[in-house]
Amino acid sequence: MIIYESVKKDFMQDVEQGILIDKIYSNFQDKIGRTSKSEINSWFNSLRCMYMVMNDDKIPSNSGIAIEYKIPTSSKRIDFIISGKNNHTNTAVIVELKQWSEALKVANKDGIVKTYLGGGLRETTHPSYQVSSYANLIRDFNEIVEKEKVKLYPCAYLHNYLLNKEYDDLTDDIYLDYLKEAPIFDTTKTVNLREFIKKHVIYGDDKESLYLIEKGRIKPSKSLQESLLKMIEGNQEFTMIDDQKVIYEQALYLAKKAKLENKKQVLIVKGGPGTGKSVLAVQLLVHLTSLEMVCQYVTKNTAPREVYAAKLKGHIKRSSVNNLFKGSGGFYQLKENELDAVLVDEAHRLNEKSGLFSNLGENQIMELIKASKLSVFFIDERQRVHFKDAGKIETIKHYAQAEQANIIEVELSSQFRCNGSDGYISFLDDLLQVRNTANSDGFDLDYDLRVFDDPNELFNEINNKNINNKARLLAGYCWDWKKEGRNNSDAYDINIEKYNFHKSWNLGNTSTYMIDKDSINQVGCIHTSQGLELDYAGVIIGNDLRFEDGKIITDFTKRAKSDQSIKGLKKLMASDSKKAKKIADEIILNTYRVLMTRGQKGCYVYCEDDKLAIYLKNRIEKIKAIEKEFLRD
Repeated sequence: MIIYESVKKDFMQDVEQGILIDKIYSNFQDKIGRTSKSEINSWFNSLRCMYMVMNDDKIPSNSGIAIEYKIPTSSKRIDFIISGKNNHTNTAVIVELKQWSEALKVANKDGIVKTYLGGGLRETTHPSYQVSSYANLIRDFNEIVEKEKVKLYPCAYLHNYLLNKEYDDLTDDIYLDYLKEAPIFDTTKTVNLREFIKKHVIYGDDKESLYLIEKGRIKPSKSLQESLLKMIEGNQEFTMIDDQKVIYEQALYLAKKAKLENKKQVLIVKGGPGTGKSVLAVQLLVHLTSLEMVCQYVTKNTAPREVYAAKLKGHIKRSSVNNLFKGSGGFYQLKENELDAVLVDEAHRLNEKSGLFSNLGENQIMELIKASKLSVFFIDERQRVHFKDAGKIETIKHYAQAEQANIIEVELSSQFRCNGSDGYISFLDDLLQVRNTANSDGFDLDYDLRVFDDPNELFNEINNKNINNKARLLAGYCWDWKKEGRNNSDAYDINIEKYNFHKSWNLGNTSTYMIDKDSINQVGCIHTSQGLELDYAGVIIGNDLRFEDGKIITDFTKRAKSDQSIKGLKKLMASDSKKAKKIADEIILNTYRVLMTRGQKGCYVYCEDDKLAIYLKNRIEKIKAIEKEFLRD
């Protein structure tokens, strides 16, 4: 979808006559929906600068101009495109326009910078990475472009920015690969940007390339399909067994059925911790893509999609893989059935609305179902860990029925984590008094569950187990994540003075804590670990979970002030204390249930509350006593 298109001659006239913004505003309302005139006026400075760039007779008057091109299968829009021909080849120069005046590099994150956005200094993608990812998204999913009937040339124009000639953060060597693919032009480089355009747009095309891009069939490219298959073949981490394989085949069948019959299909996959929901989702992503279906893996949480994207990258361009892994907040901008399939991992974590202030869209579940022919929701309702978590099976069914979708509900039961012990999961539920189970006296298989009196001893044991980079410390959110030093592991957030224990939370400059090589010296939280697994998990239980009068109790007032997962509870407590207490219990118990099921081979625990530690030890000793009695018999 293109909001504004013309040839260069008409674009120049629209600027000169002062009618360009009115045209864009009118087209935006017709094609996308409401927006403020002031927001569109904010573009005018950038477009006026592009007018100056285009004011060269050697740029053909009949070259195509597109402003605000919405990329199919995405909520992303390209600011400015100039199309034409280079000899017999159709070409398009893609320009990302930025009004930045300064930026800082972020050394430990790939393709990320800091600049002033929304009134504060925030992390965002480097302009060269951003525009090259847009170009790759078109190359990977537009058949016309894939067959090189249109060649794309991305660049970024920072018309308010003055690059320091001696050294500038934006052109640091860590961004070199992206700068080569998509050069940056600052306020002094208007002439250079003109030359870049003239090099690739020698003749006008009367918008032909724009038409080809707009009308090209949307499907994953052969190179993307083949690269993904190579990444997953022989990778034991993504091997499917038992009911995973059964549900996988069912999902493939439903995807084909949805496409053939043009009837929406909704598959609800229930499964507890360690039942292989994420492995199944990644397998489906790869194989549905190989069937030329436009498919996306979706999670609200950044950590799972960043970790799985990192594991799949191999020799594929980072942006190509990342374009397959999406957050849940942009689907309200997609058209009906724009995607063949969405695979929603950790669906219990979906919000009702999108946006920083929960003011965008109507309902994320509804929007996901509307945007895709097949929607697969992987869900465990007992993993709600945030006040805003709104993903429920009944809600999925409600919106699926509203869309007249065929609904199928299945369950993953085979346990792959916790040494394959379904019994451990049941025992843990009984231990935390989440529910009474038949495993109150223990569990069958060999799983290393221990309680430590000293958090330093806990860390030492986890460090010893970190042979394959698969052991980490995790904790409940009872310590503030301090703004100062969030990227410094020597700036301690978690301090247990009784034992002279001092650690930093997971660093703020990475989304892949669970697989980062140096993160063994930090402590991860629920948001960096949910949906992922380790060999051994060391869990620090804070004072939000205690043992009093023979019962497990929760206390959300002991959570850190910086904890966003309980934001809203105090307000609810004033109006409906019973409901607020129930939600607080659920969030805190689910948090520790999730943390204590991250380890495949073992879970080691330290409790701030001494009575809770004694209770856990007694329960574990009871297991050992029963096991000895059984062996004696």
